[in-house]
Order: sequence, then structure tokens, then C-alpha cells
Amino acid sequence: MATEEAAGASDASALPEAPADAGERAFPPEFEAYVDEPLAQTAVGAPGKVGELEARFARDDGGKTRLVEDYARVPYHLSGTLGHDRGRPDGTTVYVQSPTGGVAQGDRNRMALRAETDALAHVSTQSATKVLAMNANCARVDQTFVVGDGAHLEYVPEQTILHDGARYCQETAVTLGRDATVFLTETVVPGRLAREEAFEFERYYARTTVDGPDGRLLADTTHLAPGDPHADPRRAGVLDDYAVFGTAYLATTRDVDCESLSERLHGRASDTVARAAASTLPKDAGVVVRALGDRASDVRAALHAAWDASSRALRDAPAPDQRKN
Repeated sequence: MATEEAAGASDASALPEAPADAGERAFPPEFEAYVDEPLAQTAVGAPGKVGELEARFARDDGGKTRLVEDYARVPYHLSGTLGHDRGRPDGTTVYVQSPTGGVAQGDRNRMALRAETDALAHVSTQSATKVLAMNANCARVDQTFVVGDGAHLEYVPEQTILHDGARYCQETAVTLGRDATVFLTETVVPGRLAREEAFEFERYYARTTVDGPDGRLLADTTHLAPGDPHADPRRAGVLDDYAVFGTAYLATTRDVDCESLSERLHGRASDTVARAAASTLPKDAGVVVRALGDRASDVRAALHAAWDASSRALRDAPAPDQRKN
């Protein structure tokens, strides 16, 4: 369904190609034992168990980014575009919404976002993503982001909360054109901490890759499984005594001094309550920020500070306030 027509929008065929395996990726070996387990309720692949979201952004003749095409199937719903990014009036904002209680066992969801040439889009979620309690099978979310030449795409969702027994697999694949940038965050809460439910999920796996015109820029995998000596999140060097962790990925094919940018993002993130660190990507292709804290709000504040610093450095404007109340 087309929601806004952007006059003079560039042809979507000019976008870089999404990875060939997008939407058809195999489960990691750690999940192979789960995927064939039958469900007592609705089966895997049944209506309501396969969510889909597609959105395409393009600039109009006046230089304003528009949401020119979108499609959603439960549990996804997309808000209309918002214009509260006052520092970046040429951009647009949309929030991904869900009418369901969360991600359930047997769910297989897919999200595909495309930003055409020179577009500026900010996408978030209306509320936290709850990965519900599980006793069979698992849940999976595949995310594919394609960012055209000169475009800038931000995906900054609310936190992901892993309930008791949750088995959650997430794969994110990004393709960048020339002079393009993507900013992604992920904040993970290991249970309903207010109910003293911590580290009772079964397995969490998240893999993020970014490819540019000349090849792979980033490949990062997080695999956490309480009780597994090889993947226990409470080990020293992982979460240790902290409860919540977050990651921000800034990947770019622009000509940027990433060493200086890394110092800038680290300085801003470290000014918050959370513990934070930053490092540059190979090929001067961006920065990764990690943050640890006792509360989701602390970690999100650190990632937001890094986001704001990156926006000021690359767009000469602050990151927008995420108004959701």
C-alpha cells in the first residue's frame, strides 16, 4: 500500500541489492534442536505466526523524505509519518507498532526497510519488544535494511525483554550504497527485572552484518545462554555483574575520520550512568558502541547519547526526541 507519493522519487531499482539469502537464512546450529518442536497452539507458519513489514523511503522534489510505500502483516503495524525532527526537517520518522502482547514461540517475523538515494529516515518501535515465555520451538526475526547512495537510515527501537524460557534468534543484514550511513541500536533486558525474573531466558542469538559496495564492513554475533558455560552472560568479560546490555552500530561508506568519531561517541556515552566503550570498524567504516547498566533506561541513555553525537557529527543536527507518551 502506497502511503505518500514522492514526486520525483528515484527509481527503487537504483538501490543496492539486498543479500541473496535475505528471508531465507538458516537457523544457527544452537537453534536446530528447537525448530521442529511441535506447538500445542497455532503451528509455525500459520496465519498470525508470520509477520511482515516492508517500508520504502524516498526524497521528493523539495528534498523532503517521504514514506512512499509500505506493507504490514500482523504482528506489525506502521504509524503514519511524523515530522517532529526539528533539527533535520528534511527527514521523516515512523514507529513500528504491534497489536499483540509480544513475540511468541513459533513466530517467524520479517522486516525490510529501504532508503532510496539521499533519503533520511528514522525508524523506532512504539514500545518494548517482549519475547514471551516459551516451552517449545523458538522465535525468529529477520531484518533487512537497504540504504541507497547518500542515504541515512536509523533504526533505534525500544528495548527487547527476554521472558522466562525465551528462545530468540535475530538476524540483521544491511546493504549500503556509496556515501551512505546506517545507525542501529539494540538494548537487551534479561527478564522482567521488577519481578525479580533475571537471566531465566533459555537462549538469545543476534547477528548483524553490514555490506558496502566493496564488500563486508561488519559482522557481529551475540550469543547468550544462561547455564551454558560457553555462552553464560554473567561471565567476566560479558555482562559480569550488570543486568542490561546494549549495542550501537554506526556503519558508513562516507569519508569519515572514524577514530575521532569513536572518541566523540565514547565520550558522550560515558557521561551517562552506564558503562560504555567504543571501537572503530576495520576499513574506517564506522564505530561500535557497547554499554552495560543495571536498568534499561541507563543503557538506552548511553546509546541515545552516542546517537546524538553521531547525528551532530554526520548531519550537523541533534538526534530527534523519541516522543512516545
